[in-house]
Amino acid sequence: MINRDIFEDLFVLELANNHWGDLQRGIRIVKEFASVVRYNNVRAAIKLQFRDVDNFIHKKFLHREDIRYIKKTLDTRLTRDELAQLVEAVRRAGCVRLVTPFDEKSVDLCMELGVEIIKIASSDITDWPLLEKIAKTRKPVLVSTGGSSLKDIDDMVTFFDNRSIPLAINHCVSIYPAEDAELQLNQIDFLKHRYPGHVIGLSTHEYHDWRSSILIAYAKGARTFERHIDIKTNDEPFSPYCSTPEQIAEWFQAFHKAREMCGAPGTEKSPSSQKEIDYLTSLVRGVYAKRDLPQGHILTPDDYYLAIPLQKGQLSCRELLNDQILAKKIRADAPLMVDSVDSLYNRDDGLKKKLSARGM
Repeated sequence: MINRDIFEDLFVLELANNHWGDLQRGIRIVKEFASVVRYNNVRAAIKLQFRDVDNFIHKKFLHREDIRYIKKTLDTRLTRDELAQLVEAVRRAGCVRLVTPFDEKSVDLCMELGVEIIKIASSDITDWPLLEKIAKTRKPVLVSTGGSSLKDIDDMVTFFDNRSIPLAINHCVSIYPAEDAELQLNQIDFLKHRYPGHVIGLSTHEYHDWRSSILIAYAKGARTFERHIDIKTNDEPFSPYCSTPEQIAEWFQAFHKAREMCGAPGTEKSPSSQKEIDYLTSLVRGVYAKRDLPQGHILTPDDYYLAIPLQKGQLSCRELLNDQILAKKIRADAPLMVDSVDSLYNRDDGLKKKLSARGM
């Protein structure tokens, strides 16, 4: 049996390279966001990125700082020991250790450092040598689907399903930052329908209103959520698609509100609250005698009428009334009470207590 519970209501806080190659900055980010996680009582992973930089970049391009991706990779590199310290900081902070490895050697490092979940970036959904390496770890996998074709997603899902590896699938629009009109949240419906049994999530990069997107995404059935995080300092740039600790706190609070408003899962009937039951009971009609009725009389529809209010201990339109035998005489326009009839309503103590407690 594949364990998918690890993904349920899991928040992924993407630290990525916002440490800017500075270990202490990275540890500070972990600590600040871990406090927000704990205060808001959610389960969160802090996600890092691993690259074997010397082999990830071709040796002829190691000094090409005019290529943005290469420059950023070089500028933000950390040593193995520094990455180990950062992973340990995530563990000590009480968060799930989650890493996006971009090459096979980085997958090995994930295993060495006890990483619990592996993330596949949207760019690597068809990197089959990397997928094969990740699958061999048997670790749960989270994948983002930004810019992917339907066949690419189908092939990837089949690949991990055939190996019984837990897989969560994030709807993602790989635009940094994304406008509200670019989020395509209806894709959550599509993914849930096409890949039943998988946790579907949202990896999001909008920068105007991230509260609304999580409210909508949760209502549509998304159960894992990812955003980039960062802290504002005087010496480093702050990307508009990143969230501060204060903004992530708002995000968590919106999640709690969505869960409160949505209630029970859409796969089952939600239980009715006592408040709701009491309100509806106050609208129920009670049974009243049309005329004087003698003890031992067998009730027929001609003997009673229904009207509000329903009084405590009174029979209502919800009870089976016809052919009931009166245990005592009833005067015209008087309510027919539980003890007015010789029936189960009067003999069953539990039922009698329940009927006696309702109404006004």
